[in-house]
Amino acid sequence: MHDSDLDRLFRTGVIAIMRRTEATLAVETAEALLAGGVDIVEVTLNTHGAESMIRALALHFGERLLIGAGTVMAADAVARVVDCGGRFVVSPHFDRGIVEAARHRDLPSLPGAFTPTEIVAAWNAGASAVKVFPIGSVGPRYLRDVLAPLTEIPLVPTGGVNLQHTGDLIRAGARGLGLGSDLVAPAAVAGRDFDRITQRAAAFVTEICSARGQT
Repeated sequence: MHDSDLDRLFRTGVIAIMRRTEATLAVETAEALLAGGVDIVEVTLNTHGAESMIRALALHFGERLLIGAGTVMAADAVARVVDCGGRFVVSPHFDRGIVEAARHRDLPSLPGAFTPTEIVAAWNAGASAVKVFPIGSVGPRYLRDVLAPLTEIPLVPTGGVNLQHTGDLIRAGARGLGLGSDLVAPAAVAGRDFDRITQRAAAFVTEICSARGQT
């Protein structure tokens, strides 16, 4: 595994999720995210042309952006993610085959889980971190309660994360956050309102740094 990539995920604290983003606007959207301080982007594989988009972003940005794939539903998709330049994989569920395929390819993997049993099973299978999904319906208190006995497992809440409870999630112990429509708003992308995306990215980064006690 590329420890530097995993460290970067945790250091940045934000995974910007491009779900069904228009492919022709992907580079401009990513530039807007970068301008706001977000340098981790997940392109979900249920986005039309996702693999081409990952390839284009990887070629355009190089090391400036860490590109990965989300909504990875089967182990055979991992090789395709690597081939198009993706450097981490995220799933909405825990599939041992996906985790093992990612380890074989030296990629960080973030399988989705919800209950303590699921979280521990994913971690014991070799996950790099566990995506707690969906967090929006239960919130920061649930994360804090889960982490009380599972202190060694890095958790990345995703699904319904918004700016209002970002700081609370970080203070509850989240190592990072997966941010979809509240950051990469479909209306902002479609309307080419990239300044709005930059402002949202900066607001999330500021909130996370404040919650971590960073300046």
